[in-house]
Amino acid sequence: MHWLHAAFIGIVEGITEFLPVSSTAHITVLEQLFNYKIDDPSVTAFTAVVQMGAILAAILYFRKDIVRIGSAWFKGITSGKKRSRDYKFGWAIIIGSLPIVIVGLLLKDVVEQVTRNMWWLIGGMLVFSLVMWVADRIATGRRGEHSVTTKDMLIIGAVQVLSLVPGVSRSGATTASGLLQGFDRVTVTKLSFFLGIPALFGAGLLETASHYKDIAHGVGWGSTIFATIVSFIVGYLAIDWLLKFVARHSFSLFIWYRIVFAIGLVLLLAIGAIKA
Repeated sequence: MHWLHAAFIGIVEGITEFLPVSSTAHITVLEQLFNYKIDDPSVTAFTAVVQMGAILAAILYFRKDIVRIGSAWFKGITSGKKRSRDYKFGWAIIIGSLPIVIVGLLLKDVVEQVTRNMWWLIGGMLVFSLVMWVADRIATGRRGEHSVTTKDMLIIGAVQVLSLVPGVSRSGATTASGLLQGFDRVTVTKLSFFLGIPALFGAGLLETASHYKDIAHGVGWGSTIFATIVSFIVGYLAIDWLLKFVARHSFSLFIWYRIVFAIGLVLLLAIGAIKA
């Protein structure tokens, strides 16, 4: 992969990973425009590994929360002090992460091959834009982070499985689910980060281990590492901006963007600029 292409993909990944607009959709389109085969094992693995840059940015940004929750969970396991809210929240994150891990492993080949298609992507963008619009309109926003339960996280984690379909957006799925359960926008955004860290980091490690040689002989590890570093830097800035944005605005901007983006893809397919 050309270094300039890697830089562009890293920037787009960093910006879109935590926005409810589907980072996979944007990277897939870029890879198409740069004439890479989106169903090639090397390109598929590259896409998953580059996400780790944005996830590492989230780990750094929320490091104090992660250390606090992780410490409480570990103390609860080892000393029997299991009544703290952070201990329970730690279990909620673990349990909420299980659905996408289990389904992702079981349907790994389907996700990487069958759904790597522009029509799946367009369908996911449009259908889930409607879901997000409904969730954003009827959300009460009365619940905060202090009221999160294991059941809440399990439901959000189960809905997160839908993000295995390109275009749905992991952030969009978790956000919509959280809003429908009455959480405020800042809380659902933070919950999306907490659930995304184990899922996406694990996916990146799995792709690295299972497709190391594919990347080495295909995209190349130099370009992959470079794109990951770029996504880390841009992702950190994007997280800070997103949290400030959702504190004052609805998700309407992202919903309309998704619709326009999907229509743009249909036009690109119609003129032959990209292939399905």
